Amino acid sequence: MKKKQERDREHAIKSYLKGESITAIARKLGYSRPWVYKWVERYQASSAGHEWQEDEPRCPHSNPRQMPGEVVEAVKLARLHLYNQGLFCGAQAISWELETMQVSPLPSLRTISRIVQREGLTHRRTGRYEPKGKRYPQLSGQHANDVHQSDYVGPCYLSGPLRFYSMNSVDLATGRCAVTPVLNKAAQSAIDAFWSNWWRLGIPKHQQVDNELVFYGSHRHPRGMGCLIRLCLANGVEPWFIPMAEPWRNGVVEKFNDHYRGGFLRRVVMRGVDDLERESLLFEQKHNTRYRYTKLRGRTPQMALEQQKQQLRLPASPTAPKHPLPKPESGCYHLVRFIRSHAVLDIFGEKFRVPPEAVYEYLIATIDVAAQKLRVTMNEVVIDEHDYELR
Repeated sequence: MKKKQERDREHAIKSYLKGESITAIARKLGYSRPWVYKWVERYQASSAGHEWQEDEPRCPHSNPRQMPGEVVEAVKLARLHLYNQGLFCGAQAISWELETMQVSPLPSLRTISRIVQREGLTHRRTGRYEPKGKRYPQLSGQHANDVHQSDYVGPCYLSGPLRFYSMNSVDLATGRCAVTPVLNKAAQSAIDAFWSNWWRLGIPKHQQVDNELVFYGSHRHPRGMGCLIRLCLANGVEPWFIPMAEPWRNGVVEKFNDHYRGGFLRRVVMRGVDDLERESLLFEQKHNTRYRYTKLRGRTPQMALEQQKQQLRLPASPTAPKHPLPKPESGCYHLVRFIRSHAVLDIFGEKFRVPPEAVYEYLIATIDVAAQKLRVTMNEVVIDEHDYELR
């Protein structure tokens, strides 16, 4: 069909060059007079060697919806910059980096993902942690406030001599965060920070932390129950202490801390405590309402919370209790420990012998406050028990 049309066009021009009228050519070939005029004009406007009888492409010369080349280059540069700095380099992180760079128009997250995929910038970092095949008693949160992971970031410094720490908490089920800056690691500051985070996130069932001294008390009195243990047990929360020297067991909040350093501390200029407190809350709100997680199927933490339709348990008052807190009479707190070749369980510096079969395994040491007992569990089976008189 296409070749017949091209032959008709060539025939029409040959007839025109022989002196035939436009009307006669149109009648002979079965086309309209404007059709003949069109191809005569195309022929007269063509240069030598140009295939004038062929159809010209009908696709548009430009796409008004196509992202400008400058924005594409900005996406590539932002992704490489974040990758080289060891920071998050997904679509959300790139979008915030472009917003900081004041790139306009700001592409959507889906557009950023397509650009990164098209440019081949999807390579992952190497050197990831490889599990050693040992069963670890991991806490998992299915509902909001089942488990909170918390950790200190710092010391950090503002412009000038002001030093501060940040108590960051993350709810495992919804990904919601709470960020509370404090000026020191004193017991009252820790109580204030946890209370403030609970006031915004809700009180969890389990509170997981590392072995920070202020959390459990002191080396001299390992059975004295530090401020966090007392605060948790007084509010129906079970504290969990991860193994010593294994910060990746608090992996969710540790990863959030990287985002906190890269997306907040390195970008926001703050000159005083008021700026710090205000900007910390703004960062927290931005994360909870705009950051989208793959594990949440593309939803934000706030959307995940709303979908669960769960009633949160909040502190009775926004004002934190004062240190020292009263000694709890009931409840349990837990320590996860990896047992090495000497078969010794370390409870905040106090040593206990464990059976030989526990060597190179993870154990859970549970202190029952009401019963004054220390129960040692391996793979959900109690393997040892000790009297444990608390101070």
